[in-house]
Amino acid sequence: MSAQIRPVLAGNWKMNGVASSLSELSEIVEGHARFPDVDLVVCLPATLLSRAQPLVTDSGVAIGGQDCHADAAGAHTGDISADMLVDAGATCVIVGHSERRADHNETSETVARKATAAWAAGLKAIICIGETRSEREAGETLDVLSAQIAGSVPVEATAANTLVAYEPVWAIGTGLTPTAADVGVAHAHIRAELTRKLGDAAMTVPLLYGGSVKSSNAAELMAVDDVNGALVGGASLKAADFLAIAAVFGKI
Repeated sequence: MSAQIRPVLAGNWKMNGVASSLSELSEIVEGHARFPDVDLVVCLPATLLSRAQPLVTDSGVAIGGQDCHADAAGAHTGDISADMLVDAGATCVIVGHSERRADHNETSETVARKATAAWAAGLKAIICIGETRSEREAGETLDVLSAQIAGSVPVEATAANTLVAYEPVWAIGTGLTPTAADVGVAHAHIRAELTRKLGDAAMTVPLLYGGSVKSSNAAELMAVDDVNGALVGGASLKAADFLAIAAVFGKI
């Protein structure tokens, strides 16, 4: 982990949560005071954002969306714009998650347009990249990451508007996790590719690791160079689990 980049722990609730679930967010807010050196972000279903906003005001915990449309407005039934997320209280948004790429056939070009739309609305973009199991087994991991960075990360990306999350698709929700050495190779490659594209601005862009992160492996993952935090799925749904990871981050 780079000492010059504050650790970021981002939670992705995915398609989970109703109003009663916000009690978990309240517990996260209360627990954050114990870890002032860790930035906590919880990306909620859009239906919960406006109700969550009062809970996080002046707390140091941020809330975000899980996707946004590339257009600012228009005839896109069922979609949500970046401006709508801001209006509901979000300060960031995930774009390009592997589940969006797979379930909705999102291309890297679409992801880049969504990131640009997020910035225009004043949101930070958490841009996700990562290889599938078949790509990994074929030895294509680094080529896939290079292609996704080239296509998904606009040249205007900076630490002020962007985080990049490496999520090996085969590790998401499976309980499988790459070795620390594998994560180190991937993150070093991502940093190098970002530097080639963005120049010196890339050196302070937080790189998050995602894929079956839990308190039992967080210390090992956070000790890897160029791992500046984590994007957590299932473990973010329960405050106790999420804060247990934050506790590990707070000790590093």
